[in-house]
Amino acid sequence: MNIVVLVKQVPDTGAERTLSPADHTLDRGSAELVLDEINERAAEEALRLKETAGAEVTVVCMGPDSALDAVRKVLAMGADRAVHVRDERLRGADVLTTARVLAAAVRTVPDVDLVLAGDASTDGGASAVPAVVADLLGLPQVTHVRRLEVGAGGVRAERESENGEVTLEAALPALVSVTEKANEPRYPSFKGIMAARKKPVTTLGLDELLPGQGASPGGSAVTRTRVVEAVARPPRTAGTRITDDGSAGRQLAAYLVARKLV
Repeated sequence: MNIVVLVKQVPDTGAERTLSPADHTLDRGSAELVLDEINERAAEEALRLKETAGAEVTVVCMGPDSALDAVRKVLAMGADRAVHVRDERLRGADVLTTARVLAAAVRTVPDVDLVLAGDASTDGGASAVPAVVADLLGLPQVTHVRRLEVGAGGVRAERESENGEVTLEAALPALVSVTEKANEPRYPSFKGIMAARKKPVTTLGLDELLPGQGASPGGSAVTRTRVVEAVARPPRTAGTRITDDGSAGRQLAAYLVARKLV
């Protein structure tokens, strides 16, 4: 079985983040960058299948030079090889552009049986990239999965919904995206970290993946959206405090009426 796992490097959710004044995209130079925590669970799911089903795991990541750190972490966890898509023209890529490029990168891996991804990334949260990648590859998609089983020729998955649990099945090859409840990722061992240095990483750009589609700003592989303005969040202002001297209810009612809330 050949598995591809899609991962992304993102700003640490607990660290301070700023935007570049030039184009209002993330200032990666000032951010603490880590492997996305939900994508890490997708990687763990792939590695569990490697152990139980003898799978080969290829990591696919799109990002600048720094994203290689996220790739190396998954290799240290136990993945076999990686494809790193790096191209300055992909800076600030939107959902559709990202999905097109990732789908093209997946196609470079021969005989893929299963594509695994996180259902969202903590920096974007669009939850759309896996579904678009599946559509572009012509694969059945099983999304927002918290438990996954892979059997002969198919997958069986559990999804948690507002109304309970849903069981989904799909034939292989397929794409599955997992949630933060899927598993608990392992820590890379020292042996794994040393071994990761020798594992093959193929670096590709737009010209190799989508020839002729990214050579110009109007190319179909280049993002069609941009942020034209960003403003700082206004500081929080002091609220209205009501002291209960026996008339607090009337004061609260008057406050709500004045703002046409009641």
